[in-house]
Formats: sequence, structure tokens, C-alpha cells
Amino acid sequence: MNVLSRLFKIGQAETNSAIDKLEDPIKMVEQGLRDMRENQDAAMRSLAEVKAMHITRSRELNQSKSAEEDLKNKSVLLLKKAQLGEIESEKADSFVKENLIRKAQLAKEILLMKDEVANLEKQVATLEKNVNSIKSGINQWENELNTLKARVKVSSATQKINKQMTNMDSHSVVSMLERMKSKVMQDEALSQAYGEIAEASETNEEKMNKAIENISVEDELAQMKKQLGI
Repeated sequence: MNVLSRLFKIGQAETNSAIDKLEDPIKMVEQGLRDMRENQDAAMRSLAEVKAMHITRSRELNQSKSAEEDLKNKSVLLLKKAQLGEIESEKADSFVKENLIRKAQLAKEILLMKDEVANLEKQVATLEKNVNSIKSGINQWENELNTLKARVKVSSATQKINKQMTNMDSHSVVSMLERMKSKVMQDEALSQAYGEIAEASETNEEKMNKAIENISVEDELAQMKKQLGI
């Protein structure tokens, strides 16, 4: 519990120093929570065992009290029968004495059982308090751990973004934009130059084709005139 408390008190300088030295504080907290759950299971088993003992001894105590009361009632009944002459007085006295001896023994046992039941009841109350404390602690630490995990993720992401922003200042951004603009302008000029060259080449080719066509027509016309004797 103390280790977990130190880990979760993020605002304290000593805790921050301790966490910085840990390889993975979140994993340590998770292991601590697993240990607490094991302690909770053990406490629950102990609580169940002590409760069972308390229930058993309470029943035995009630049975002994009933037996004590039964011996008293039987003794009274014997004395009444002796008074009515239904049983000899000496025999009744003998039975009553035996009952009283057994009743005295039960009275001692009852006193001891009362103390034992009272002690068991205190142990049950203490164990229940411990179990509830462990449950409450686990719930608290789990909630704080979930919050801590979320804070770690946000902190990590923020740190990365800030680091990128630190490495990229405004001057470097402007410089990159200027270089990009210059490169685009060069590419555009080069594309325009290729276009003009292609246009010029196509024009010359057309001129050559027309010249060839004209030459062919003149030759064919002269040949036709020759054949006709013109």
C-alpha cells in the first residue's frame, strides 16, 4: 500500500524522483494491484473460516444453554414429583444432584464459549474491515492507474508534437516553401520549353511534307504534257 501511495502522488518531488528511476512505473503499479488482489482473496478465505467458526461455536453455545435450562427444568419436575409422592424423595434428590453437577459443568463451558464467541466476533469484525479496506484500496488505485495511463498517453503525444515544433522553426518552414516555389517555377518553364520545341518541330515537318507534295505534283504534270506532245 505504501509503495502504491508513493507512485500515485505525482505532485510530490520525492515521488517524481522515484518514478523517474523506475523502468516502467505503470507495470510496477499493476503488479502491486495483482498482489493486493491476492491479499484480498487470502483475507476473504480467512474471513470465511473465522465466520464459520463463529457460527459453529454460537450454535454450540445455544445448545449448551438449552441443555442447562433443560437440566434445571428436569430437576424442578423431579422435586415436584417427590413432593406429590410420585417418586421417593431420596431418589429424586439423587437425580437432582446429578443434574446440578452436570448443570454446573455446563455453566463453566458456557462461560468459556461466551468468551470464545465474543473473540471470534471481534475477529470477524476486524477481518471484514480489512477486506473492505483492501477492496476500497484496489478500486481507488485502479481508478487512479487508469487516469495515470491516460495522462501518460496525452503527455507522450504532447511531447512528440512539441519536439517536432521545436525542431521546425518558422525560418526553416519559409525556406522550404521558397525552395518548393523555385522548383515548381523551374519545372513549369521546362515544360513550356518542351512544348515550344515540339510545336516548332511539328511546323517544320509540315513544311517539308508540303514541299515534297508540291515537287511530286510538278513532276507528274510535266510527264503528262510530254506524253501528250504538249
